[in-house]
Amino acid sequence: MRLLSIQPIYSPIFHSCMSKSTDLDLNSAKDTISNALIREALSVAASRGLDIVNIANQAGISVELLSSTKARVPVTQCAQLWIELAEQMNDEFLGMDRHPMRRGSYSLLAKLAFSAETLEQAIQEILKFLSLVLDDIQGELVQQDSKAYLVLHDREHPKRMFTYSTYLMLVHSLMCWLSDQRIPFQKMTFKCHQPAEIQDYRVRFCEDIQFNADQNLIEFDANYLKHKIKKDKQALNDFLRQTPYNLIVRFKNENSLSLQIRRQLLLQPPSEWDELKEIAQQLNMSTATIQRRLKQEGVSYQQLKNDIRCDIAIERLSKSNDSIQNISDDLHFHDPSAFHRAFKKWTGVSPGAYRANTLKHSLNTSL
Repeated sequence: MRLLSIQPIYSPIFHSCMSKSTDLDLNSAKDTISNALIREALSVAASRGLDIVNIANQAGISVELLSSTKARVPVTQCAQLWIELAEQMNDEFLGMDRHPMRRGSYSLLAKLAFSAETLEQAIQEILKFLSLVLDDIQGELVQQDSKAYLVLHDREHPKRMFTYSTYLMLVHSLMCWLSDQRIPFQKMTFKCHQPAEIQDYRVRFCEDIQFNADQNLIEFDANYLKHKIKKDKQALNDFLRQTPYNLIVRFKNENSLSLQIRRQLLLQPPSEWDELKEIAQQLNMSTATIQRRLKQEGVSYQQLKNDIRCDIAIERLSKSNDSIQNISDDLHFHDPSAFHRAFKKWTGVSPGAYRANTLKHSLNTSL
């Protein structure tokens, strides 16, 4: 392997451009994240005695939703939680490294990478910067023939998958933005154990993720390293204004079968959704192949439909005055009581309680 050398640099830290207002695309605005990842994000703050219930509430996540093991949280609230945690802890890495990533670090990192001529140079600068800011994870860029690798070295013991994925979101989002395209990861291996919730990681990064490996290795096509960077300051400002939302969802895995099916289903009302065999015909796959690939992503077709119903319900309960009856009808439930039971099963709270908590948060925010 040819090692791409990493030399340290020194840069001042200034206030972050992470914004509470975000320009969202219509498809991604309906996305949600597993509550298991929300609890992961809050875990260090909780261990330090911070009031995580209040922090979550500031992000629009109620205590009922937070305590539910089945709930999924809108991506917009996940992004806001990242901001709230970063502000409370003065750490954009959410306390997961022994050295904090002070507020403003990511903004500075983006501006540093923005000045590079090629993506290879930009990745080198990104990893240099993070090696100065963080102590427990050191990134390395390695190239072998047509393959490029991000190698994540642990200072001591392996980290949680959530920690590795947070590091990768910081790096990968900049890689994709600078190259004006999503750079797919072809394979990922990690030293840590497989987390209980794996679907969100596969949708964000790639389907082929292996655990209990000898090293943390992320593989992608080396041809991307040659890409010439052509960004102006307005594009940089737009990118920063949409952070951290774009870290979480903007550059997710487009090859994910569940994402492809999700987008197809979102084009139609639930009453017109196709059966799995019809989806298989449209995608030129066998039913067995679709079931196998969805299983690899940690989801079934029925669960995918339920997740979309849940996501749509959450959005409408949060952003509209539509009645429970209308939402129930539009989601193709026989009656509101069936919708009530399903929503409580999905999230741990009733539709009315979810709407009341969202309204309460909106009122508190506006005061």
